[in-house]
Amino acid sequence: MTFAKNGFHFIQVALLVLVLGSVFSTSVDAKKIKAPDFTLKSRDGKNVRLSDLRGQVVLLNFWASWCGPCRQEMPILDQLQTKYSQAGFSVLGVNLDAKSAKAIKYLKDTPVNFTVLYDPQGKVSEQYGVQAMPSTVIIDRDGNVRYLHKGFKAGYTEKYHKQIKALLRE
Repeated sequence: MTFAKNGFHFIQVALLVLVLGSVFSTSVDAKKIKAPDFTLKSRDGKNVRLSDLRGQVVLLNFWASWCGPCRQEMPILDQLQTKYSQAGFSVLGVNLDAKSAKAIKYLKDTPVNFTVLYDPQGKVSEQYGVQAMPSTVIIDRDGNVRYLHKGFKAGYTEKYHKQIKALLRE
């Protein structure tokens, strides 16, 4: 994979991988790491590009249908989308199942209103250094990674609300 092709600085991506791989939940405010841009197909067949959401706070969640904590978190992410969407907030759920049919079946049983994208080859999850499921990245309006959450624990819901509200106020 060539990061230069997409305009990324290898150092920034390496730092992002290091941070994502070594923390459970943290703020990366001081680092001002630009979120790697990507384009993926959504469940309605349209291409979605992260940079097109510049100006919004974006919660980027990497998940899989076989992941128990991911399943637990899905309704919470849907509630966040509903609560904050009018304020300039979007949830992007990036599914990592090798076969998207598994995710499609799961979403029939657990419908969500946020945008679901498919990354069956794991290219975007590789850009973000995802090593745990789920992994959540919260991106500010300027496209900077501000918060990282590895896995999902009960206390994360309150953290999500607090972090999203803080970024929406900026």
